[in-house]
Amino acid sequence: MTGMGAVKDTIRRFGKLLRLLGRREFRRGLRFGVAASVESLPALRNLEVATVIDVGANVGQFSLLMTALRPSVAVHAFEPLESSAAVLGRLFAGNPRVRLHRCAVGASDGEAKLHVSRRADNSSLLPIGPGQIRFAPGTDAVAEIPVPVRRLDSEIPADGLTRPILLKLDVQGGELLALAGGERLLEAVEHVYVEVSFTPLYDGQPLADAIIDHLRARGFALAGLGGFARGRDGRIVQADLLLSRRPA
Repeated sequence: MTGMGAVKDTIRRFGKLLRLLGRREFRRGLRFGVAASVESLPALRNLEVATVIDVGANVGQFSLLMTALRPSVAVHAFEPLESSAAVLGRLFAGNPRVRLHRCAVGASDGEAKLHVSRRADNSSLLPIGPGQIRFAPGTDAVAEIPVPVRRLDSEIPADGLTRPILLKLDVQGGELLALAGGERLLEAVEHVYVEVSFTPLYDGQPLADAIIDHLRARGFALAGLGGFARGRDGRIVQADLLLSRRPA
């Protein structure tokens, strides 16, 4: 990272810390080592949501943001890595509106290998590619472990959810697999918030165009931009996109 890049990164981190310290719910998250996903605030602050499906929940960063914005929201959080799920479980212990599903999400029910990254939130059902390691050094794979995989349609009955529904996907290249296993659920979803990549980071991952096209064909349109990350050349490598269902 260049000197100017390091300065910008420090400023960004300091700005995030100030936002985290400014709200009681976020300060509580810090006691568990969980920093709420405040970079997503511009895209989600005014979104009407009653149910959140947090796929790739990690330690609960996104769930923490949404429960702070909408205290009455119901959350289904999916996280297959036991160490991360344990933190999320402690964070929301005593909150009956947050349900933890200790599994990965995919196109079929069964079991798969999770490629565990040195930084847990970069773990994936897809092999970690050289592009990811160049983009974020220190995210190489350190283990492969078997994890249960469930389809969203198997795990959550759409007719039992309160709408509007927000589906969040942060699954390191497994976005289309997760969507393939949730076609019925997606029919009830009003908003999708998804992390997309513009360059390959994981072996076999679909890029942004494929994910946007998939959702567009099912009635969604781009509605907002959340956080994004640039590579060393200044180009955007990843971004969080909000897609909302087009009016009938």
